[in-house]
Amino acid sequence: MIRRTICTLVTVASFLVAGCSRAEDADFGSKVRAYLLAHPEVIEEAVQKLQENKDAQAALKAKAALKDERQSLERDPRDFVAHPDGKITVTEFYDYRCPHCINAAPAVLKIINENPDVRFVFKEMPIFGEISEHAARCAIAIKAAGGNYLGFYKAVMETRGLDNDAVDKIAKSYGVDPARANSGPFRTAADAQLTDAHKLANALSIEGTPTFIIGDTLVPGEDMEAVKTAIAKARAGEKKS
Repeated sequence: MIRRTICTLVTVASFLVAGCSRAEDADFGSKVRAYLLAHPEVIEEAVQKLQENKDAQAALKAKAALKDERQSLERDPRDFVAHPDGKITVTEFYDYRCPHCINAAPAVLKIINENPDVRFVFKEMPIFGEISEHAARCAIAIKAAGGNYLGFYKAVMETRGLDNDAVDKIAKSYGVDPARANSGPFRTAADAQLTDAHKLANALSIEGTPTFIIGDTLVPGEDMEAVKTAIAKARAGEKKS
């Protein structure tokens, strides 16, 4: 994706400059292209700026949509919630095979363990294929059964080379039949929940995992310092009110 963007920037820059010149200045575009290739840091800065602008636009769109989607985001009874009586709500969209979600998982658990005033909403949103979907359904089954959801979450996130057999083994250790979780009426209901999570993500302009939402603040990626800062800001607002 980045490589394609860089090539596009180089090509567009060359054509734009060349397009503004007459035939006698046609080599100017080639000189610009050569300069950009010789100074890739300029291209990297442009790509970074484009991404920053894209993230800012997505954040604005998400903030505008949050008012309408707040109930689905924070109060869907199908989602597992740690500290359901907490005054500050954090929602995470995540996938069990997402490397950034895996990296963020220890910090997520630490936030939960150290902050009883934080309602932490787990929004299952598998984007890495069938294994991720299988794990999500098992997690939903554990939640439905009143089992140890956080234990399952931790175990799966710590498992390297995750496959269906590993998911099955972990699910069984937490009292869930993975075959039942992935078949019949339960699977139909679980798939509806996962579909709704994807629709919600689209409405909020969420493009990947993990994504955290705290109040009106959207934090894409595994920037856990930004998540903690947003929590502190929300807590300060609660104290003022």
